[in-house]
Amino acid sequence: MSLIPSIFGGRRTNVFDPFSLDVWDPFEGFMTPSGMGSATGKDVAAFTNAKVDWRETPEAHVFKADLPGLKKEEVKVEVEDGNILQISGERSSENEEKSDKWHRVERSSGKFMRRFRLPENAKVEEVKASMENGVLSVMVPKVPERKPEVKSIDISG
Repeated sequence: MSLIPSIFGGRRTNVFDPFSLDVWDPFEGFMTPSGMGSATGKDVAAFTNAKVDWRETPEAHVFKADLPGLKKEEVKVEVEDGNILQISGERSSENEEKSDKWHRVERSSGKFMRRFRLPENAKVEEVKASMENGVLSVMVPKVPERKPEVKSIDISG
């Protein structure tokens, strides 16, 4: 369910999720000249098309991102500030020939980035990532839950 209307760039996020950092910025790209490495409308479109699922198992946090047409060399998985998982990359646009006549362009190209705040139980030093058939899988193991130590006391008398 989209909590932010599509008139604001189509970005879908859950504003009630404390771990989501994918927040709509109304001033993103405003007053920035293109060609200076800043986000353009085309870049933002590619950004929003990186769909990511996040599920938690008893052992780990598992992220799966659909990145069709990308090679693992075109994708970066990083942990920033000890608890921010960042998935980024760039999808190159196709070469245009002057004789080509385009009828529809629906596939986006450009840079994308998704960021997630990891909970305290994440073992960020043991993050593993793999890519198969255009699906990036990132596994962040969890610190095992400490079970309280129970010591039985003998009752005298």
